[in-house]
Amino acid sequence: MHFRYQEIASQIRHKILTGELSPHCKLPSLRSFAKQQQISLSTAQACYELLEAQGHVYVKAKSGFFVQAPHISLKTTHTDYIDFPSISREISSLDLHNQIQDASSQAQMIHLGAIQLGSPLIPIEALRRSIQRSLKHSRPEDFLYCDRQGHPRLRQALVDHWSEDAIHIAYDDIFITNGCMAALMLIIQSLTQIGDSIILPTPTFNGQLQLLANLNRKVIEIPAHHQGIDLERLEQVLKTGQAKACLLTANYQNPLGYCLTHQEKAQIAALAEKYQCFMIEDDIYGECGYELQRPLPIKHWDQAGYVIWVGSVSKSLSSAYRVGWLCLPKVLQHLRSQLLAHNIIVNTPLQLGLADFIFSGGYRRHLNQLHPKLWSQVQDYVQCITEIFAKLSVELQIPQGGYALWLKLPQNLSGFELYQFALSQSISIVPGNIFGEDNKYHHYIRINAGHPLTVQVRTALQQLATWINQQTGLALSVC
Repeated sequence: MHFRYQEIASQIRHKILTGELSPHCKLPSLRSFAKQQQISLSTAQACYELLEAQGHVYVKAKSGFFVQAPHISLKTTHTDYIDFPSISREISSLDLHNQIQDASSQAQMIHLGAIQLGSPLIPIEALRRSIQRSLKHSRPEDFLYCDRQGHPRLRQALVDHWSEDAIHIAYDDIFITNGCMAALMLIIQSLTQIGDSIILPTPTFNGQLQLLANLNRKVIEIPAHHQGIDLERLEQVLKTGQAKACLLTANYQNPLGYCLTHQEKAQIAALAEKYQCFMIEDDIYGECGYELQRPLPIKHWDQAGYVIWVGSVSKSLSSAYRVGWLCLPKVLQHLRSQLLAHNIIVNTPLQLGLADFIFSGGYRRHLNQLHPKLWSQVQDYVQCITEIFAKLSVELQIPQGGYALWLKLPQNLSGFELYQFALSQSISIVPGNIFGEDNKYHHYIRINAGHPLTVQVRTALQQLATWINQQTGLALSVC
């Protein structure tokens, strides 16, 4: 359950980290704050005390609460908003996506491209023990063809795990898949036809665009920004009836890192019902926040059954652990036989290993340890980037969760050219032009902060900064 004081504290923390609240400025008194937020005095106090415990505010005797100076100071893209018409269109070729994926798997590369956790953040030994223990206690039938909907033990483990976070999903509604992308492909193929249009907020994970292109679906882009999605534009497009579905991420979206508010999530669920348009919620980063409590998905507010909740453990546990799921609402039960016919059975030992990991408490312990470690690591990256790029016109988007970092380069520079230079130096990054159509994000790059910030990584970031500095100088000399 996500308490009101935690939600408000998270909002204030973000304002502190982005510089919206200046270091050492005095926060409103408890009574004034409670009145502003329309909360009780005890809730206001709980909020301030949580921020104090997290190190974001401090107390002066008889003076009140003050903003603690963060050890990071950033330029952010808060005022940056790229607008564009939302029209149905074909998706351009994204062959570059495959190239980037290939680069991310090469051992000699410095991995700043594909979003994945580095091995120090993966509970390798605990996972190994769970897999071994699950095999030891497996039954003969576990070595035959498994239920196409997923092993019963894993589905029950997920039901129990999610319920701890106030997410209530029926056992029979869960379909286990080979990762999140497989789940997306399965539901998009079941819900839509070739040539249908799907709404997609951009910039977005390039893999989603690649998937739609491979399935011969069209896209209707709506603007996304540091705070979330243009919900007015979403409703405008829904009104036209052009879209058969909408694919979006509410929690720690890749690459922007935003997390929608409860009000916005409830509004999206209401819009889905109003216009009878299915929302495919990719919640793969939902468990990659910095707080102990994970944010609720849009699915939590879905009363009419127009939200299909999709996720996996690849971002919260290991990119190599290809186990995901989709949760089928009651209004789509007629698709059950179709989904079962096309779903590829997931490796049973992996399913049983994950079930054991969850039931033993290993996954919850991992998440509790991951959140502060991830926050600290992202902070280290932000600090490092801020220092290295301090004299350059580069802006960094601070994520509210996850570990994708979205960097805006000077308008006249090309993220793709920087990508090509990086490859020549055995550095993998992702250029912004593949996060949407029309090359509108050409002057952006995305960096993965999931690996430890080693000397090698610092050197790689310095190489990127040197290239930007050189190109900026060349541009100025031409002018």
